[in-house]
Amino acid sequence: MIWPHGWIVLLRLVVGGWFVKAVWTKLVVVYLWGVVPYPAVSPRFLGFHPKRVAEFAAGNPVEWYKQFLEGAVVPHTALFATLQAYGEVAVGVGLILGLLTGLTALVGLFLALNFGLATQWMSFGQQGFHILLTTSMLIFLCARAGRVWGLDALILRSGAGRRRRWLRLLV
Repeated sequence: MIWPHGWIVLLRLVVGGWFVKAVWTKLVVVYLWGVVPYPAVSPRFLGFHPKRVAEFAAGNPVEWYKQFLEGAVVPHTALFATLQAYGEVAVGVGLILGLLTGLTALVGLFLALNFGLATQWMSFGQQGFHILLTTSMLIFLCARAGRVWGLDALILRSGAGRRRRWLRLLV
């Protein structure tokens, strides 16, 4: 294999781009005091989220996960929609930049596992996609994918990266 790290970088960029694309319609720019822009979850996504989660729960054969969706997610859908949207942004941007890739991959792994549990019963395509997404996150985590062509490499070369052992766990 010729330069395997380069192929991991390509996979990291593609998966990061997919996460950014997935969140594109979930966020809108809102202005705090009419001046300071910040991303907020769109009313469209907040309205769509409970319907979609109820659909995921309706026929889900994994009983404990179905109960979680119906008992925790649906009643608090605004919170979970917000966490999902911001989590997808963090994963997408983190993977594209190669920034805190260990932490980013853990968040992405958590999202991928939850997406997979919610949709695995719906179709073979859903199963395969989430298995590949989960596998990609494990590769990014284990290979420390941001250390090549990513900001993690700069962090490790800086004094902070060498002095702080805990920081090395995140990158």
